Amino acid sequence: MRTTILAAVAAATAMIVSEKLFVESGSAVLTGNWRPDPARLGAGVLTGIGFLGAGTIMRQENIIRGVTTAACLWFVTVIGLAFGSGEFEVGAAALAIGLTTVFVLPQFEKHIESDRYATLTVVEAMDGVGEDELRKRVEGIGAYIKDVKLSYDFERKQKKIVFDIRLKKPLLYSGCRQMLAELAKFPGILQASWE
Repeated sequence: MRTTILAAVAAATAMIVSEKLFVESGSAVLTGNWRPDPARLGAGVLTGIGFLGAGTIMRQENIIRGVTTAACLWFVTVIGLAFGSGEFEVGAAALAIGLTTVFVLPQFEKHIESDRYATLTVVEAMDGVGEDELRKRVEGIGAYIKDVKLSYDFERKQKKIVFDIRLKKPLLYSGCRQMLAELAKFPGILQASWE
């Protein structure tokens, strides 16, 4: 809350200062070809907020966090510019839409089925279950295989198969348990992990 308030007030202040400088410099220079531009300070504010917003986005393995926070910072900056330039109706309408988006829309998003991403890693003996059989089992739980990575360790006589998969949120935990339980029964499987 503090960050968004500070960004909005800073943007509004920058726009007020920009408007004031435009009016003062415009009346001081009645002749000549120099034309002051009140939008330059606002454009600088938006550029600066881009750096602040980029700093809020974090990637943790398969999960990206902070994108909505970055969008909120950019959004409140634009609202601040609207209020600072005297466009109170536009700023109020944007504020109402923004508050609805941030606080009301999540109640509806709960009912939208979304995809989840996971990684299944299997280490097995060289003569263990083949990649095709594992692929069938993974697809059998309702998962879509995005990518498969295969590596061989000839010294240890092991192979490692990594499946990057996508599946529906309700299937994530049940599919994980089902898949690991099935893999435990296969001969030659040395290790299996689900992330």
